[in-house]
Amino acid sequence: MLKVSVVVPVYNAGRYLELCSPSLLHQSIGRESYEVVYVDDGSTDGSGERLVRLAARHPHVRVFRQENSGWPGKPRNVGVRHARGAYVQFVDQDDELTPEALERLHALAVRNGSDIVMGKVAGTMQGPHNLFRRTVERCTAADTPLFESLSPHKMFRRAFLLDHGIQFLEGPVRLEDQVFMARAYVRAKTVSILGDYPCYLWNRRDDGGNTSSRPAVPEEYYAHLRTVVESIKEGTEPGPLQDHLLRRSYRVELLRPVSEPRVLQRTGKALERYFDVVRRMALDAYPRGVRHGLPAITRLRATLLEEGLLDSLVELARRTQHVKPRLTIDDIRWTDGRLHITTTIGMLRPDGEPLTLHERYGRLLLDPELLQGIKGAEGWEAPHPLAYARGELLVHDTTRNHWWFPHTELRPRTEPLGAGRHHVLVSGVTVIDPLTLTGGHPMPPGTHQIWADAQLLGIGRRIRLTRPDSHPRLTPATVGTPPRLVIPGWTARDNQLRLAVGSPAGTTVAHQILLRTAAAAPVRRAARAALHRLPPALRHRARTLARRADPWRRTAEAGTTPGAPKSPRTPPRPG
Repeated sequence: MLKVSVVVPVYNAGRYLELCSPSLLHQSIGRESYEVVYVDDGSTDGSGERLVRLAARHPHVRVFRQENSGWPGKPRNVGVRHARGAYVQFVDQDDELTPEALERLHALAVRNGSDIVMGKVAGTMQGPHNLFRRTVERCTAADTPLFESLSPHKMFRRAFLLDHGIQFLEGPVRLEDQVFMARAYVRAKTVSILGDYPCYLWNRRDDGGNTSSRPAVPEEYYAHLRTVVESIKEGTEPGPLQDHLLRRSYRVELLRPVSEPRVLQRTGKALERYFDVVRRMALDAYPRGVRHGLPAITRLRATLLEEGLLDSLVELARRTQHVKPRLTIDDIRWTDGRLHITTTIGMLRPDGEPLTLHERYGRLLLDPELLQGIKGAEGWEAPHPLAYARGELLVHDTTRNHWWFPHTELRPRTEPLGAGRHHVLVSGVTVIDPLTLTGGHPMPPGTHQIWADAQLLGIGRRIRLTRPDSHPRLTPATVGTPPRLVIPGWTARDNQLRLAVGSPAGTTVAHQILLRTAAAAPVRRAARAALHRLPPALRHRARTLARRADPWRRTAEAGTTPGAPKSPRTPPRPG
């Protein structure tokens, strides 16, 4: 039996077949160990013929053709039935696998007898996802938030799917991926997560072809969401676990039309239509325990929804959309070749004051200034404010669009502000080790930007780590053997903290002299004299690095770092 079958549904893929197929044909696991199963769903653009020619050139490629079914569910099911591998990996026609993906995923699966293996996802359709913070050998939906990842781009034990009759819904059905994953998660005894190697590249097509162009009809969409809910209920007993698994769909799909920005974009009959549909589903489909386990502001939205207070939901959204994060860098320094960053993150109301809790008669009430005048929100209690608070720092490799999670110890706490008011914060130290950050390996050459992510009282925000008013002097460091340069600095456009990492081969003694003495003019002059004795190519390289190594030097006019790379816009938060 083969180790893995890669199942790819195809419909009018066009040139994207040529972009996807090379990543599938040359996997490090070896051609004798896997196959690629293409299922052409009645393409009319010649994709079927291209696949036949591809199979003729590559013995480990098989092609099956069928009449158009209108959606990827049926071709995926056909691929599973024809698969000859012990494990099945689903890939979409316009995505890619990284070279060692199958080998690493299969090894993790065999080592743990896994029913499902989730590989780290990267690409333009995927932002940072803390499910992939670390590699997890064994977990289940009961102890890990697996429902935060509901795309099917994962590896499954084929016998597990067949034994439990887990299939995709066929035909033009929305949320068919979620139904499939819900049925799989609640039945899987062992799930493994590969977090130290990006496996799946989920890319946005330049023609928009991998997003649905058909507008959602609320009655239809939420009828399909009911199927997801029923799939979870079928595999679990009523109680805390079932409530826990249902919270993701309640929080993300159900509350989306009555939260910012959607509730502020629709008006009149269109808004009332969505409100009526989701309220009816909230009352009919979800046990009461689902709502009670949500953080303060999310639970308030759920209560206003179920009580039919649409105007209150709109006003709450108007106010919470302007709640902003405030991050302070309390300390930043190199210790033993690791960058230690101490940060504190809180939330500010639209008026710029801290978002607070007020202590009244032994109860903690959500900020009355934020909720004043909102019907149904008066005296809203936040009994467990720290239970839902979290924060972390992230490192974005902008060259490769990979996200990494350094070791973070940000802890939630409350800070008294006087008069019974308390500010909820997360604070602590994050340690960035340039030699182990990227899945236990050294950070590759390039620019790496630092972000923070926080969830406080039901409000989530992502924020750049920006230069504080104290203008801390950031010194470069040489780490590892062979040595590599790590140069911290602030980007020109946004003053965001970034780490410029040089290749080991480029770290010469001359470079180190310039980097370590960038602020000492007499020594710089001596270093320049030494540079003139170097070959021209190396001299140019050293000068370039020297300019980049002085991140605290600013131009008088702009107050920015000369030559600092531009920073991308804030990435979207995962849904």
